[in-house]
Amino acid sequence: MSQLIAVALNVLVPVFVLVALGYFVGPRLQLEIRTLSRLAYFVLTPVFVFSVLSQTRIEAALAGRMVGFITLVYLGTILLAFIVARLLRRSPQMTAAYVMIAAFGNVGNFGLPIIQFAEGAEALGIATLYFLANLVLAFIVCVTAANFSRGFSLSIVWQVLRTPAILALPPAMLVNWAEWSLPTVVARPLDLLSGALIPVMLLLLGSQLAAAGLPKINADLLISSAIRMIGGPLLAFATVAWFALPDLERNVGILQCSMPTAVLVSIIAMENKLLPEFVTATVLFSNAVSIVTLAVVLLLL
Repeated sequence: MSQLIAVALNVLVPVFVLVALGYFVGPRLQLEIRTLSRLAYFVLTPVFVFSVLSQTRIEAALAGRMVGFITLVYLGTILLAFIVARLLRRSPQMTAAYVMIAAFGNVGNFGLPIIQFAEGAEALGIATLYFLANLVLAFIVCVTAANFSRGFSLSIVWQVLRTPAILALPPAMLVNWAEWSLPTVVARPLDLLSGALIPVMLLLLGSQLAAAGLPKINADLLISSAIRMIGGPLLAFATVAWFALPDLERNVGILQCSMPTAVLVSIIAMENKLLPEFVTATVLFSNAVSIVTLAVVLLLL
């Protein structure tokens, strides 16, 4: 028990302190959530992806195994969510909501700072690669699920490809592959902007949760949250040995598979009018209680 408390205090509580700060300060200062969200989405995230991945050296074969691992785990949780929803005879809309909640982990807002505190700054590049892999898969699954009646279309692929974080990947890989050193006048602004991403995202998350209000607890909220926060890490621990990952890549991957549902899922649900109140409540609940589930995962690692 003392180890569990120590893990929570040293790794998770610092993250939740910033979230709580955003929760209480956001409404009182009338922070513009949409403005902060667009800043993080269109500026800070792609700069962070470029800065980290352009300097991270990961062997191609290892990167492939890492992407394969997180993709397998998230596909497994998606399948589990679909099966459970159908067994419970939920409506097509609720089934789609289950799938979306399972598909998109909070691998950015929560994943990056928690992994940095737990595994050190050298783990950020690894965590960012897992983040991008989940981002691509989650966008495809969530947009498809939200528009299930219309099915898959090329517009979904285009929406994924024009995501700012994905657009930053090719130039980052080019700089990495060529081993270029950026001029100081370019590198320093990029470093300053990338360093702002994590605190801004945590404050933004708190403000978003405050705007959503207290969730109404029901069976679907509990079940869908459990699939994401319990099913994810169980599948990760069960399958990680298949990919022969080094210890650091293994631990970071399991943590990214254990994250609560991303706030972006509620935005997709709102845009597509897919049970937005339920999805938003589930996002809020899963992020709030993840301090317990993530502490257990960290202790097991």
